[in-house]
Amino acid sequence: MAWLNLFIAGLFEIAWAIGMKYSEGFTKPLISVLTVAGMILSFYFLSNALKEIPLGTGYAIWTGIGAIGTATLGMILFNESRDVVRLVCIGLIVSGIVGLKVFSK
Repeated sequence: MAWLNLFIAGLFEIAWAIGMKYSEGFTKPLISVLTVAGMILSFYFLSNALKEIPLGTGYAIWTGIGAIGTATLGMILFNESRDVVRLVCIGLIVSGIVGLKVFSK
């Protein structure tokens, strides 16, 4: 269950990061409220996951999920760069997450 909580926390991290972009500096009230709710939910699920997962592993995977998801959605939604070096770096983050999951006790 801890790993599921961590994954959900990562999804909410992606949601609030994208929400910050759409809130335009928190000038759009509804999107701003949804963004803050995403932050709260992300921290809630992360804190539940960290009851069983080591802090360093959980935090690294949480930020990795957020980084990968946000970078991917940035390319899709905001036409951000898709150059090869960027994609390779994202792949390295994925391999780091997999490594942490596989080798965590």
